[in-house]
Amino acid sequence: MGEVYRAADTKLRREVAIKLLPTEMASSPERLELFRREARAVAALNHPHIVTIYSVEEAEGVHFLTMELVEGQGLDRLIPEQGLPLKKLLGIATALADALAAAHDKGIVHRDLKPANIMVGEGGRVKVLDFGLARMSGVRAEGPAGSELSTEMRTREGVVRGTVGYMSPEQVRGLPVDARSDIFAFGAVLYEMLTGRRAFQGATPADTLSAILNEEPLELSRAGAEFPPALERVVRHCLQKNREERFESARDVAFALREAGNFGIPSPEPGTRARQRIPRLSSWALALVGLLALLAALFVGDVRGLRRRLSGGATATRIESIAVLPLVNLSGDPQQDYFADGMTEELISDLARISALRVTSRTTVMRYKGSSKSLPEIAKELGVEAAVEGSVTRAGSQVKITAQLIDAVKDRHLWTDSFQRELKDVLALQGEVARAIAAEIGVRLTPQERSRLADKKTVNPEAYEAYLKGHYHLLRRTAADALKSLEYFQQAVQKQPDYALAYASIAEAYETAAGSVQGALAPKEAFPRAKAAAMRAVELDPTLAEPYATLAWSSFVFDRDWTTAENQFQRALQLNTNYAIAHENYAMFLVRMGRFDEAIGEMKGAQQLDPASLGVNTMMGIALSLARRDDEAIPWFRRVLDMDPNFLRARFGLGLALVHKKRYEEAISELQKGVEFSGGGAAQLGALGYAYAVANRRAEALAMVEKLKERSREHYVPPAMMSVVFSGLGEKDQALAWLEKAIEEHDPWLTSLKVDPMFDSLRSDPRFLDLLHRVGLK
Repeated sequence: MGEVYRAADTKLRREVAIKLLPTEMASSPERLELFRREARAVAALNHPHIVTIYSVEEAEGVHFLTMELVEGQGLDRLIPEQGLPLKKLLGIATALADALAAAHDKGIVHRDLKPANIMVGEGGRVKVLDFGLARMSGVRAEGPAGSELSTEMRTREGVVRGTVGYMSPEQVRGLPVDARSDIFAFGAVLYEMLTGRRAFQGATPADTLSAILNEEPLELSRAGAEFPPALERVVRHCLQKNREERFESARDVAFALREAGNFGIPSPEPGTRARQRIPRLSSWALALVGLLALLAALFVGDVRGLRRRLSGGATATRIESIAVLPLVNLSGDPQQDYFADGMTEELISDLARISALRVTSRTTVMRYKGSSKSLPEIAKELGVEAAVEGSVTRAGSQVKITAQLIDAVKDRHLWTDSFQRELKDVLALQGEVARAIAAEIGVRLTPQERSRLADKKTVNPEAYEAYLKGHYHLLRRTAADALKSLEYFQQAVQKQPDYALAYASIAEAYETAAGSVQGALAPKEAFPRAKAAAMRAVELDPTLAEPYATLAWSSFVFDRDWTTAENQFQRALQLNTNYAIAHENYAMFLVRMGRFDEAIGEMKGAQQLDPASLGVNTMMGIALSLARRDDEAIPWFRRVLDMDPNFLRARFGLGLALVHKKRYEEAISELQKGVEFSGGGAAQLGALGYAYAVANRRAEALAMVEKLKERSREHYVPPAMMSVVFSGLGEKDQALAWLEKAIEEHDPWLTSLKVDPMFDSLRSDPRFLDLLHRVGLK
């Protein structure tokens, strides 16, 4: 790509490097564009491990760059035959991964990562050079062209750019590349640093390219390297032929490398942090420790907050909102993803119980799993000031979390630490991480919050496994998954009868299975069991918000005890102001009581905590629709369906909102899709029957009644769904008869009688007014 010289900047009196594009190359528009692209790519970066560009110049037809003078040796000259020592290797590799992460965050893919483009200077300082083949986001893809095999190779698919031996399989094929191509090249470089030999080396360039596509490099142990076993998993993960199976980002690689290095160190004693060393203290040092302990006590144990105050940092902006991004599974087993996801959720849950902090809900942050978006982008989308990234490593009975805290607005690293314990102490581990994060961001914990995070019981490892698997299914929010989750939660309490969270989850699973859209269980079967499990959870741990929210919903839709329900909703939100589901369900209680303004306010609170949640955004639409604000409701439903066209509740809500607007053909089309996607679910059949009825398509409406009767032979069908069809047809006797049956069966749909437009044709009938009185809605 050019010739590089050491030079003197006579104006600023400093030594620089200048890179000249040879005259014969400058005459090539493609070469000149690549040269300029390098300038743009490097100029967009500011990172200690990436060469700094000063200017792009042209003089007398000579094109050149001026850049930072990097003194040292290329990594290709430093790797001995037996590979680099582990400590030196990890230092170089983690610096390189951090540099790639910074480039990828700016949308820049290097595309020619190799040892010769990595300079190692005095003290092991690492610099990534030569961005001549870099691809920037938004740059038009290259057309067919050709050059020498070491840098470009023409194929039928397009142009292959890179260096033979380090190109990813997709580069070899001439396919579009992204950051994961650099991760493949990184894996090849890491392999070479470990073994002293290339990962892919054939007799000819063509043989090497074939090996990249079809062969696996020798196992590291067979190549003569000595290293922690976790390091081989990092290499293998980077060198997956299918890029979908590689690390999603270079930042994940950096985490993995640190974990691979640290997991080889003997585990600390339970309750201590990884890498912690306890020196022997002199008497004066012990006195100093005592003084610090006294000061820490005066500041309610906020040691890091004390450090910030003593260093003059009290004027720094306090972080009041945070998102915990999905923790990366570094266990080397994709089947353990549920474990990392579960740990993410539990960390979110612990932080969410801190009243001074706004914490983004799990549903939203999980949408960023594997995302290539930069942290400032994510922070802006979520409206948070800070983010936590991290990894989970599970090896035998040991669990380790590495977390880093980042000022997400400024993309500035604030803190990193590792925490390791036995699996049985995983709850205490989560509390420890949450306390450390709270201290770093300057959040003052109440004594109750501090106690709640510190006083974590041990947990039976098998019970914890079952609990995490149950939550994996419960969060999918389908009828089948709700029933599957019950199996796992029951296993958890069998293994550990005092497991409060598992009982709370059993309660939530029963309510989900009996949900008005799911209908997997009859209310009389599900809600008493849900209440019993929730009450057991409260007995075991009265500080949990989850069982109170479940009790509130049962009191609301099953017992129709409005006062108790509201008190329990408020108690749940007192215990956890960040509990988005409690805000959402309380909003639905308020809207069905006709308290529309309060309901919309609660829904806005839920939406702020969980902005990407399909459920929360759908329920905002439903609240607006029940408040007769369909013009506002319809965009919410469409927004959800843009994210997931198969999300049933949004399809259901949109169809009914269109019915209210008398846009019958559109409504029927939407509701027909809902019936199709649900496999003939009762709620969808009832809504479609109502739409047919009010559109004067009587025969089709009655056909839906028959389908509901047919379904009731195998599944629970809410009687209110039969009633709404007859209500739409104007057959009041039939509609009211089915509502009487709904009262008998504690049908949850009865709670919407006061406000739901589907019952409007009955409102003038004295029998309906009496029914409203009997269920407490008048």
